[in-house]
Amino acid sequence: MEGIILKALSGFYYVHSGAEIYRCRARGKFRHDKLSPLVGDRVRFTPLENMTGALDEILPRTNQFTRPAVANIDQLVIIVSQATPVTDPYLIDRIIAIAAGRTCQCVVCVNKCDLDAGDELYRIYTAAGFPTVRVSAQTGKGMEQLRTLISGKVSAFTGNSGVGKSSILNALHPGFSLETGDVSEKLGRGRHTTRHVELFALDEHTLIADTPGFSSFEADKMDICRKEELQHCFPDFTPYLDKCMFLDCAHVKEKGCAVLEALDRGEIQPTRHASYVRLYEQAKAIPDWQR
Repeated sequence: MEGIILKALSGFYYVHSGAEIYRCRARGKFRHDKLSPLVGDRVRFTPLENMTGALDEILPRTNQFTRPAVANIDQLVIIVSQATPVTDPYLIDRIIAIAAGRTCQCVVCVNKCDLDAGDELYRIYTAAGFPTVRVSAQTGKGMEQLRTLISGKVSAFTGNSGVGKSSILNALHPGFSLETGDVSEKLGRGRHTTRHVELFALDEHTLIADTPGFSSFEADKMDICRKEELQHCFPDFTPYLDKCMFLDCAHVKEKGCAVLEALDRGEIQPTRHASYVRLYEQAKAIPDWQR
């Protein structure tokens, strides 16, 4: 039989097939091949007694991520906030770059707009060309617009701790009844209430993964592409990439760089370029053999 992994917990994989959910174990060959099934994987399995099963095969993936640990995602919905906790644009840009390297789209969702309208983040990512929506999980503002952006797709909600990923899911579908937590006033960040990745069906054609939050420090450990490929992970750079004076332009401080000229004209957002430079320096420091 075939199905999709909705949840991975304590060595068990909960596979949805037809109208049923089977609690499966992975066969020993997965450990031998050092292959870990992920939430979102489409799999073949052998059903056993009492709605249990054994995973036999992982079907080819369209993409996969380390954080969040998911596969076959159409888009990442990056939940951010300008209220507590305030999201650093660099964190957003790093996630966007990683997603672009895996041919995955991104939506920027500014939550807690009842506390802070999030004008700056909304301006930056709208100008950079990303679908951007302002919502409030508390008041319901913007939820229908968000619902339209995720309809018919497999999306993963991601973002730093405390921005309200689970709260937004509850607002979209109160039946999910996910645990939510408060933001620590002392630390200015959220407490981890989501401890594992899980896929939820918003409707027959729409799946959403709720994922554990992370800190900015943890975000620095996320995989990033080679420095030569990084420019293509910034779609707002694309109109200028073939107009630089030198073919191997790094777009950092080079003479005749069309990207820097666009930055000076205000056509590229300063925070986006600053994130690019920071990521470029990190990517340059990682030798190919280490990758």
